[in-house]
Formats: sequence, structure tokens, C-alpha cells
Amino acid sequence: MTEASDAPRPLVVRLRNWVGDAILGVPALHLLAAHGYQLQLVGKAWSQALLAGEGWPTHAYPRSLRERVALLRRLRQQARTLDAGFDRRENAMVLTTSISSALELRLAGLRAVGYAQEARGFLLARSEPSTYGGHALASYWQLACRFLRIEQPPPASIDLKLAPADVAAADALLRQHGIAPGFIVICPFAGGQFEKLDKTWPAFAAFTQRLLALGRPVLACPGPGEEAVLRERFAGVLGLEGIKLGVYGAILRRAALLVSNDTGPAHLAAAVGTPVLSVLGPTKPEQWAPWGPSVSVVRRTQPPSAIAWPEADEVLTRATAMLASA
Repeated sequence: MTEASDAPRPLVVRLRNWVGDAILGVPALHLLAAHGYQLQLVGKAWSQALLAGEGWPTHAYPRSLRERVALLRRLRQQARTLDAGFDRRENAMVLTTSISSALELRLAGLRAVGYAQEARGFLLARSEPSTYGGHALASYWQLACRFLRIEQPPPASIDLKLAPADVAAADALLRQHGIAPGFIVICPFAGGQFEKLDKTWPAFAAFTQRLLALGRPVLACPGPGEEAVLRERFAGVLGLEGIKLGVYGAILRRAALLVSNDTGPAHLAAAVGTPVLSVLGPTKPEQWAPWGPSVSVVRRTQPPSAIAWPEADEVLTRATAMLASA
């Protein structure tokens, strides 16, 4: 087993491009850090707010290939000043699976380890056979284990750390709106599709009206472009708009329950230990369900080329049971 060392060992890590995927990669990052690697993370701009509590330097990658390679070259140069052997060892990990991400690392002179997908093995210092099909968190964890040349099962929970400033901002926001403990958060939005099928539960609005009848405050934190949908279809729900991801995570940590579609906030809630009721349509739970001991999934068996969603009353029964057991 690789032991942690006092000598600096910088490691450049290319994060995934979606919030949920980035969160599912956090245990792998924890493992690498525990083995003495000083992480330099590169990902979407929102990853800085998402991972602010972890203390890892996190760099937003630019839009153009030229600028991305320039950023990676700067990180490589900085690492070489700390670690004389940086260029002689495997010094990067790519959690994304695209050929373009491997190419950027190669052009920057980095020796990356990643999965051999999109025929990109020739761009990597070491390419590993894909584990696609199992849970995404286990896939990212396994790649970190292979990098370290160890075998170890993934943890039961993600345990994402939150920045104290984000926790304080969330608590102040809840006090401002008079929200007491025991509140529920809903996330009736879903970005993108799964295998070209809609991930948005069609009965979410009807379910929410039943949920409001329980007498608990119900909140939502809509993202850009989602505010109007919340106002028009979810009367009675308090919308907290313009919330950055770190503060969103702190709000979720205070919640009694999150009810959500297949989307990033469900993974964020699970990562901070909040009970999550994940309503899935076409999404495969064995691959993409939120990860953690307080996660419950409700999903119907899918017919070919269609989506079978649960009924509003069925989800309400599950939500009521989870609230009662909290």
C-alpha cells in the first residue's frame, strides 16, 4: 500500500463536467490526498464553489484548447518547482472519459492515468480498462486505487466538507426567511436527458401540493432559467434564487429531506449527509443514484423505449415515512 510522504507530490486532476459526477469523484480525491498527493484540480468554474470546503486548489479551465493547455502547462511548471521528479512519474489523473481531455493533458506534457475510452489510450501514460456500467462513484474510486496500485472498497458515504463561510451564509439566509429546522427541499428540475429520455418527473407539481399539506416549510433553490418554472408551477414553495453551490450544500445539510429528480443537488444532499428521496425515471440507479446511507430511490420498472414514473401518492408515502424516521 502506498504510504503518505512528507515530500511534496503534486497531482493534477481533471474533474468531470457535471455537478453530480464531480461530487461522485470526491471520495477518490479524498483517497489520493490521504496518500500524500497535493491535488491541483481543473474543472468547470462552479467546481471552485462546490469544493471550497475541501481546501484543494481548484482551477476553472478556459474555453479554448490553447488556453486550457496553457493553464495545464502552468500547473506543470509550478509542480516541477516543488517536486524534482514530477516529470518522471505519473503526475495527472483524468476522471473525464473524452479524448479531448486526454489530449489537453498530453499537449501540456503531463503523464496522465485514465480509463481507455474513446480510443485515447495512446495519449495516456497509463490507460486502465473501463469499468463503465457499475456505479459511477465506484468507477472513479477504482481509478484512484489503480493509480495508487492498491485495492480498497469505496466508502459508504461521501462526506463532502463545506466551507465555514458557506455554512454561515446559509444559516443567515434561513434566519432571514424565518425557516426553522425540519424544512424540506425539493429539486423538480433536471439538466439534460438520460439516453435521450426526459429525467423530469411529470407529477412533481402535484406531489408538491400534497407535500405542502404536511405543514412543513418547503424550499427550492432554482438555477439560472429555472426561476420562472418554480414560480408558475410550484405555488407555496419558497424560492431561494442565485445561491452558489457551497451555500446550497449548507442549506441542504440543514434540511430534514430532499426530494429530487436525477440531478446534481440530489448528489450534493447525499454528499453532506441529508436524507434524499430520489425519483428516477429512465436513469439507471445502479449507475447514477445518489450515494450514501440516507438515500432512498423510488422508480418503476421501465418498459422498452418508454418511461414508467411513480405516482405522486406513492412518493408522498415514502417521503412521510422518511420524515417520521428522522
